Amino acid sequence: MRKKIVAGNWKMNLDHQQGVSLFSEIVNMAKDEVMGSQQVVVCSPFIHLHSIAQLAKGTPQVAIGAQNIYFQESGAYTGEISATQVKSTGAAYVILGHSERRAYFHEDDELLSKKVDAALKHGLIPIFCIGETQEERESGRYFEVIRQQLDKGIFHLSNDAFSQVVLAYEPVWAIGTGLTASPEQAQEVHAFIRNEVAAKYTQEIADSATILYGGSCNPKNAPDLFAQPDIDGGLIGGASLKSRDFIDIVKVFNR
Repeated sequence: MRKKIVAGNWKMNLDHQQGVSLFSEIVNMAKDEVMGSQQVVVCSPFIHLHSIAQLAKGTPQVAIGAQNIYFQESGAYTGEISATQVKSTGAAYVILGHSERRAYFHEDDELLSKKVDAALKHGLIPIFCIGETQEERESGRYFEVIRQQLDKGIFHLSNDAFSQVVLAYEPVWAIGTGLTASPEQAQEVHAFIRNEVAAKYTQEIADSATILYGGSCNPKNAPDLFAQPDIDGGLIGGASLKSRDFIDIVKVFNR
């Protein structure tokens, strides 16, 4: 059975105390209201990681993640954070390849493949993001774009290594815009991704791969999105900054 995951991406929001306060609310709600086997992941700015990891102890349904790492293990890389440093805080996951990192910081597939390798080497689970821009969708090139991101970013991995990766489809045109892919549009791409994984690896690996949807997912549209056969949860942006909204999305899997 595929793992169901709802991951919150706080992006560059919340000071330290605000983050601790929000996470405390999320943990307490998760203890009381999350009844299924779904995994909750909170991906915070680096400043929060150690503190919220301490708060998550004793709550196995809630895990911690970072939003980025550098591929080098240590050295003269001012301003960067290594996988070992993130792991030492108690974090278990890391978002890689987010469209904002690709667009604003010019991260390409070659760099991202190195980051994936570094994460796996040091025991972090990559949440690897792929997706097309509005121009790429309107031109009908979105399958080609996603195939290239898979090929160059993670399809160098062995069967065992790939099985540790969580995929996240995020249509770039639906991130922070209020637009959302329809359940049918999202399912079409998720099914395509799963078929690509099956062709590269095996059908068994494809069937067990967790593929999340990211793109203005909220409590209202989550039930229809998560009901699709190839959507295994969400990578949640804005709604993850409101504890009630975030937990209501997680609770979709209680049903």
